[in-house]
Amino acid sequence: MNSQPTAGAPKQPIRIVVAGGGTAGWMAAAALSRTLGRTAHVTLVESDLIGTVGVGESTIPPLANYLRLLNIAEADFMRATHATFKLGIQFDNWRVPGEGYFHSFGAVGKDHWAAGFQHFWMEGRERGHAQPYDDYCLELIAARESKFAHLPDGRVNYAFQLDATAFARFLRSLAEGEGTQRIEGRIAEVELAADGDIAGLVLDGGRRIEGDLFVDCTGFRALLIGQAMHIGYDDWTHWLPCDSAIAVQTSSVRPPVPYTRAMAHDAGWQWRIPLQHRVGNGIVYCSRYLDHDAAEERLLGNIEGETTTKTNRLRFVTGARRKQWHRNCVAVGLSSGFMEPLESTSIHLIQRAVLRIIRMLPAGRVAQADIDEFNAQQLQDMEQIRDFLILHYKATDRRDSPFWRHCAGMEIPDTLAHKIDLFRQTGRVFRNNEELFAENSWIQVMMGQGIMPETHHPVAGKLSDRELDHLLSGLRANVARTVAEMPAHADYVARYCGAREAEAA
Repeated sequence: MNSQPTAGAPKQPIRIVVAGGGTAGWMAAAALSRTLGRTAHVTLVESDLIGTVGVGESTIPPLANYLRLLNIAEADFMRATHATFKLGIQFDNWRVPGEGYFHSFGAVGKDHWAAGFQHFWMEGRERGHAQPYDDYCLELIAARESKFAHLPDGRVNYAFQLDATAFARFLRSLAEGEGTQRIEGRIAEVELAADGDIAGLVLDGGRRIEGDLFVDCTGFRALLIGQAMHIGYDDWTHWLPCDSAIAVQTSSVRPPVPYTRAMAHDAGWQWRIPLQHRVGNGIVYCSRYLDHDAAEERLLGNIEGETTTKTNRLRFVTGARRKQWHRNCVAVGLSSGFMEPLESTSIHLIQRAVLRIIRMLPAGRVAQADIDEFNAQQLQDMEQIRDFLILHYKATDRRDSPFWRHCAGMEIPDTLAHKIDLFRQTGRVFRNNEELFAENSWIQVMMGQGIMPETHHPVAGKLSDRELDHLLSGLRANVARTVAEMPAHADYVARYCGAREAEAA
């Protein structure tokens, strides 16, 4: 990007080339074309002959911000993607086999300015209040009772469970409607200029695509940022040892619930994601402790309904690209790194990268200061998510298999060790900068995995028995009353965005 506009002349649209389609490519193209309008010319290159991973079907609440930014009607999006609502994740067998806990998207109880609600709950336990922490969370109780409704003032925090392939189709239609040009073809060569920038993409057949800024959405292959520009990759499998997954879709046998399930087994875990029209299933595992055929047999032995697709085997290396923006190339999606889908962060990382590109969009030459800031922010996001994922494996009482003994004994990053020690000793969690997971997410997972605070803030002791009873019982009653008035999740989805009803009509 060396061209500079002549003084007084109208600026030429920046030429943005998105390499690769799928969820990452079309999320990028849709956001760029809709928000930038005539100031950018967006081209997306993809080949129908190259498949996409397409299993990132569970999301987290920030996706709603992406929909609002692009002025996408939620019901239309959900209808097109056969989506259901998601209030959190049910974790089974993680601390010990036979037990579970729920990581909800909602706030629990009511915080004091000096101390979070967990301190008042712990004070209550010492005074004989035996009700579980879960009873104070609206989203958690609604999920377990399979209820859902939009409440006034946005009082319900939720995400979506969706068909990722349908989501890409939906975004493609939007992007092309906003002027994105799609070019069918396989990338045969990435041409570099003398200064190291990408000059163009050469497709099979010889067609050449030039651009000012290139967005690498070529998945694990990382054709631009990795293979052509030789930006290295930091491997995090010594902390997150799972390296394989197998996915399959099944027919629905019951109404969809508003949560995803993550069921631990002796070498990893299994997911179950209910959509309107089917269920997404998959097994994540470490191939050192479970071979691929045995993993597939285990997956197929623990599903509900008839399989509607062939199994899809995936290999991956958890980690991050050392630089996700280099010269005039930005990596988005799997080309930038991979976080296993335990906390449904794949689509979120795509979204964060795309919105940062828009904020830092260059006018003329790419500023190195922008590149450095982008890389620092993206890496910080991934390291914070990495630590949260490691927590699920490290904080466990399981010693029933070599895999879990390895996880329990492994060294962990200092950043995570500090968070665990702080919570165990004081009951406190501090959120750093724009950290994705809120304090309550850390609290629910740490207590669910068996880490309980040894002390709590003295401000909770200020309340009299009567005041503490009034606080706790009032919060529980409000949650129970609100959930009792909510409709069944499946009924609400059918009325609000039912895909089958729309297809029949």
